[in-house]
Amino acid sequence: MRRLEETARSKGLTIFARIDHAAGARGVGLTMQDEELLVFGSPRAGTPLMVARPLVGLDLPLRVLVWRDAEGRVWVSYDESAFIARRFGLPDGLEKNIGGLPALIDAALK
Repeated sequence: MRRLEETARSKGLTIFARIDHAAGARGVGLTMQDEELLVFGSPRAGTPLMVARPLVGLDLPLRVLVWRDAEGRVWVSYDESAFIARRFGLPDGLEKNIGGLPALIDAALK
């Protein structure tokens, strides 16, 4: 998660929130696997999408979930830009504004 956050910042993206779900569980006496959510994006990239389709604000800023499974493997999960574009019927050409997420994750994992 640290590398993902650092990579996003290095690309000029804004980090809006980092939510530690496991810490929240511990805070109420429960246990769960390690799981954190990073909420980030760029108003320059996201605003045109929300102007075109205001409901896309449900999925923006972008979110990436980093979690550990029962075997100790770490996973990175996110909604693909094509899914978001189909879900909200984004006009042609706007999906590219949020299409760089896989490359950002790859860069963070190297």
